[in-house]
Amino acid sequence: MTLRTFFRITVLATLALGQAHAAPTKALVCIGSYSAADKDSVHLYQLDLKDGSLKKLSAVSGLRNPSFLKIHPNGKFLYAVNEVGDFQGKKSGGVTAFGLDVKNGKLTQLNQQPSGDTGPCHLTVDATGKYVLVAHYGGGSTTVLPIKKDGHVGPVTSQIEHKGSSVLPRQKAPHAHAIHVGPNNKFAFAPDLGIDKVLVFKFDEKTGQIRETKFGGASVDPGSGPRHFGFHPNGKYAYVINEIKQTVTAFGFRAKRGKLRTLQTISTVPEPVKGNSTAEILVHPSGKFLYGSNRGHNSIAMFRIDGKTGKLTALGHEPIRGEIPRNFGIDPTGQFLLAAGQRSNNVNVFRIDSETGKLKFTGNSIEVASPVCVRMILQD
Repeated sequence: MTLRTFFRITVLATLALGQAHAAPTKALVCIGSYSAADKDSVHLYQLDLKDGSLKKLSAVSGLRNPSFLKIHPNGKFLYAVNEVGDFQGKKSGGVTAFGLDVKNGKLTQLNQQPSGDTGPCHLTVDATGKYVLVAHYGGGSTTVLPIKKDGHVGPVTSQIEHKGSSVLPRQKAPHAHAIHVGPNNKFAFAPDLGIDKVLVFKFDEKTGQIRETKFGGASVDPGSGPRHFGFHPNGKYAYVINEIKQTVTAFGFRAKRGKLRTLQTISTVPEPVKGNSTAEILVHPSGKFLYGSNRGHNSIAMFRIDGKTGKLTALGHEPIRGEIPRNFGIDPTGQFLLAAGQRSNNVNVFRIDSETGKLKFTGNSIEVASPVCVRMILQD
């Protein structure tokens, strides 16, 4: 062995050893809630990725109902909806922008803007990081607000009023329940509980404008009430959880045209549960599993995803050890699921089995008043 070869092997071994020890050990957890302006409302915790324990870092107050959150793609900003019907003297909800210090777990409020309609319940940021898109359950519309380089949000620049109704009394008008931008950043997807459709809009990442498509979107069974939505990591499949019928609908996705094709609808409970409704849906980072929350049954429904077809097989249910799991989050490494019990005022931590997809309660739990949304980003 030459000296040069020896040094090359030594350097490569050292780099490999460094990479082996570079596995993430901590994640920042951001929790949105229903709260009065004089109470702590957005809470920041540190999740230990070895044992699933949580340590409180900070919290902010001064906001009404900062229910749903979204972390900017660059990790430097956080956005929250203010889920109200009046904001800054207008018949509207709001969007609040924060500077996010991931390392130290702190938020600094940057500014606020009216969201453009009442009852904003969900928001997202497009892949370019230049726009916030907001879904309004109260007013039944989707809006777009620009993001400046310093993270501040500007006034609404694009809006689409949803139209239609469906078969149940609570479906007499549109109720936009979420908004997502697709894998290619060219289409936005808005599940609307009131009209039993996942609406599909064209999204222009250069201008932030959203426009209706000719085909409109994908329908689900009447009376289903589509709520939240998510894509598979491979971009070929998408899933919507139906709040009223307690089901999940799987779609095939054609990225070029933005079209969704129904593949399957499957129940989130062993049998219909009176008073139960579904809420959140997330695909595991591995793409192997899907999880959905049941409010009333108070559980997380677990499914295996067939990588070749996108279809689901039920794996059972895990009680959340709380009440009304309006939302839950999966850490970026895919090791832990954090379930928020809105009525029980707690967030509980479950370890995810990477082989089976099953959840196991870690025993770690924190008290948080009316937690609604859980978002996470790695700290190291």
